[in-house]
Formats: sequence, structure tokens, C-alpha cells
Amino acid sequence: MNWNTFTWIAIATSLLWIVGAVVSTRSRRRGPAVAISLAGSLLFLTFIIGLWMTLGRPPMRTMGETRLWYSLFLSLTGIFIYARWGYKWILPFGAMMAVMFVCINVFKPEIHDRAMMPALQSIWFVPHVTVYMFAYALMGAVTLFAIYLWIRSSRKEVQPEEMQVCDALVRMGWGFLTLGMVMGALWAKQAWGDYWAWDPKETWAAITWVGYLLYMHLRPRLKDNRKAFGLLIFCFILLQMCWWGVNYLPAAQDLSIHTY
Repeated sequence: MNWNTFTWIAIATSLLWIVGAVVSTRSRRRGPAVAISLAGSLLFLTFIIGLWMTLGRPPMRTMGETRLWYSLFLSLTGIFIYARWGYKWILPFGAMMAVMFVCINVFKPEIHDRAMMPALQSIWFVPHVTVYMFAYALMGAVTLFAIYLWIRSSRKEVQPEEMQVCDALVRMGWGFLTLGMVMGALWAKQAWGDYWAWDPKETWAAITWVGYLLYMHLRPRLKDNRKAFGLLIFCFILLQMCWWGVNYLPAAQDLSIHTY
């Protein structure tokens, strides 16, 4: 597998995700939609593993490579939520987001070579990036859920169990964010001799972490669900700043060890 075959894999995967999403809206049974969507995710995972073998390193070094993992985990998160709670909107929205990131990689190719700087050649590299990408996918899914409930709240009251799903996903995502930060600190100690350096990426990771922690503390006290949804969306904006927005900060240019 290499980037020359990515376009064909992207087309096949996107079709499976889209068909699965359509089936989820038309069928009362969850099985067919889950099976079709999961087939798309497994095909995409096969490409990632093949690319890993071709490059001779984990495909996690560039922004384009991290988008591969984000698309994969976003699709798997949508499948899990649909299979577990039966929300029919999640597969269409999840598929739309996953396909969008796949298309960005198709139409905006980046340089993907074998080279990997010495600091990345660490046992912490793969688990740190994987955990963070999974956390980002969970937070992306819960943000979609919050937007959906916010729009729907104008005509239908939000049910307590729906807010519980939101809160459960946030707690799970925050747990993975925490784990990712701990792994990153251990990696930094091994590579650069210190756990934390207040690099722009680290600073925004801390801000994002505090943002979701603030949501979990304020959520029981917020009687207006729309305020909770607004806070979730704001936290997701912080997350985007942490993921790729720091690349455009003047403070990160030629100084940050985390720019892609």
C-alpha cells in the first residue's frame, strides 16, 4: 500500500460509509448499517497498516497522516454510538465528517516520506498519537451530537438520557486526553529531558484539557442545556486550535517541536 493507491481506497471506503449511513436512516435494524460501515472502516484500516509497512514507520508524522487516523476513529466512534444507543443521525454525520477528512487528503496531498526525526523514534510515539486521535474523534462525535440536540431543542425537549450520552462521551474523551498528555510528558522527559516546556502545542493541549474539565464541573449546575451545548462547541474549537491551529501561530514558527 502507498499513497498512489489512496484515491481508490478513499473512494471505496467513502462509498461504504455513505451507504451504511443511508441504510441506517431507512432500516429499523442496526445490523446491516453497522456491517456496511464497519467494512469501510476495516478497508481504511487495511490501507493504514499497508502504508505503515511501506513507509517502514507509523503513518503519524504529518498532518495528512494524522487525518487518516482521525477519519478512522471518527467512523468507528459513530458506529459504536449507533450500535449502542441507536441514534440514526450519528452515522450520516460521522460519515460526512470522515469523508470530508479523507477528501482533504485526496485533494491536498502532502509530502509523505520515510524520514522520521530521532525524537519521534520512541516507544511513546504510537500510543501517544493513537490515544490523542481517538480522543479527538470522541470529542468530534460529541460535538456533532451537541449541535444536533441544540438544533432539535427548538422544537423538541432534550431528554435526560440524551444528555447522559453527551456526558459519557465527554468523560471518555477527557480520560483519553489525560492519558495522551501523560504519555506525551513521559515521551518529552525521555527525548528532551523535561516533562513539560510550555511549547505552544503543550499550552493549547492544557487549555483544551481544562476546557472539557470545566464542562464536566459546570454541567450539573447548568439548567439551560443550550449553554452546555455552547460550551461543548467552544471546547471543540479549542481542540482544533490544539490539533492544527498552533501551526499558524507566530510563536510556533521555527520554534515549536510540535508543528507538522
